[in-house]
Amino acid sequence: MPAHLFDLTGRVAIMTGGATGLGLGMAEALISMGCTVEIWGRRPKIVEEAAEKIGASFQICDVADKSAVDSAFAKSLATHKAVHGMFANAGIADPRATSLDRDEDAWRRVLAVNVEGVAYCFRAAAVHMRERAKNGDPFGRLIGTSSVASIMGAAYNEHYGASKGAVNSMVRALAVEYGRYGVTVNAILPGFARSEMTEGIFEDEKMMGAVLPRVPMRRLGEPEDYGGIAAYLMTDVAGYHTGQCFTIDGGYSIF
Repeated sequence: MPAHLFDLTGRVAIMTGGATGLGLGMAEALISMGCTVEIWGRRPKIVEEAAEKIGASFQICDVADKSAVDSAFAKSLATHKAVHGMFANAGIADPRATSLDRDEDAWRRVLAVNVEGVAYCFRAAAVHMRERAKNGDPFGRLIGTSSVASIMGAAYNEHYGASKGAVNSMVRALAVEYGRYGVTVNAILPGFARSEMTEGIFEDEKMMGAVLPRVPMRRLGEPEDYGGIAAYLMTDVAGYHTGQCFTIDGGYSIF
């Protein structure tokens, strides 16, 4: 039993999309609890600077490329000897537009990162976690970053909402498959929270005027608001919590 319930000393986690926004906030929280964190991202300068700032290791990896994911994960194992948590957090979104104006390339771009990228990351980690379990170490955490767009009407953003709905379904299916190995699989559903993806929302007075009154907390989310759930899901005490979608949106989706 660890010194306290949220002591993550000895645990290793990978955070994709961990150089900015929610991924960086979650990575910082994990490190503060003693977890060793490796962040993955596509932009070398930004990823390296973020890793240095928070005391994490890093790799440059495009999660939409399965061979790149498999190679990066193999390097992670070579460095850290074990990976206990895979946070498939990397995601993209296109500018809002009507569904009738959405072309096939937009769908492919979003699905490649938000669905296939999550699947590739989960698969690479699950192979390792299952093997560890067979060797007497049954512990693993697969966590995907979804969105409230997956459970509410994401008008003018239907392909993004669909991609996140797929993540919700994926974690439920994998929770059933991997539970016998001590691996839990869950999704985090942020509401409107500050990140590169949502910069336009924070700067749009009309949009803020429509969104903010619907948030009971009367503010939009910040990266640090997601550190607690990330830390909890990595702990031993979360070992019976699987197949769930944790909505963290300041109450936005209540209405």
